Amino acid sequence: MAHHHFVTPITEEQVRLLQVNDTVTLEGALFGIRDATQIHMFDRGRTTRFDLRGHAVIHTAPNVRKVPRSPEYPAGYAPVCVGTTTSIRMERFTRPLMSTCGVRLIIGKGGLGEASSKAFGELGGAYLAIIGGTAALETTWVEAIEDVDLDDLNPESLWRFRVRGFGPLLVAMDAHGASLYSEVGMAARRARAEVLASLGVKTERAQPRD
Repeated sequence: MAHHHFVTPITEEQVRLLQVNDTVTLEGALFGIRDATQIHMFDRGRTTRFDLRGHAVIHTAPNVRKVPRSPEYPAGYAPVCVGTTTSIRMERFTRPLMSTCGVRLIIGKGGLGEASSKAFGELGGAYLAIIGGTAALETTWVEAIEDVDLDDLNPESLWRFRVRGFGPLLVAMDAHGASLYSEVGMAARRARAEVLASLGVKTERAQPRD
């Protein structure tokens, strides 16, 4: 296991250094994105003025407070609670985020699936995990909301946060095909089978279809 300290944007070479169970701390820009944001971008053809190449995105629809613009609040928003939502709903957007927008890192909770794992391997990306219930801590890592785009979708706008010491985050899926979620799933199935066998419970294997 290794710890990586990245200042965004990062390169493909940097992300391919990551291995499952490594940790990452981020500095610089971090983009908040969620279901509606990506539906509008990839299903409805909307574009963003943000350059996401080499950057990290976090699955979030933050709780924010509208304030007058100032050096402290350049976008006119103060972060109240920047929590992380479940990622698997956004599985189908991993590849276009990477291939079209150049995103390298996705931050969320609960993991992503096999299609995302393949995209990480082919395009050079990784998934960084956050456990549930840590929104208050995450918010302390956000120095400011620097900018916002697609703000008619608020709170599922495309947010540009300035972060400092964001992490450590766990590398849960890497560019080499490894996934903690797959490993845990297989271990759980093995344990279930062993328990059922110890109880004398027979399980039927799926029969091939005609």
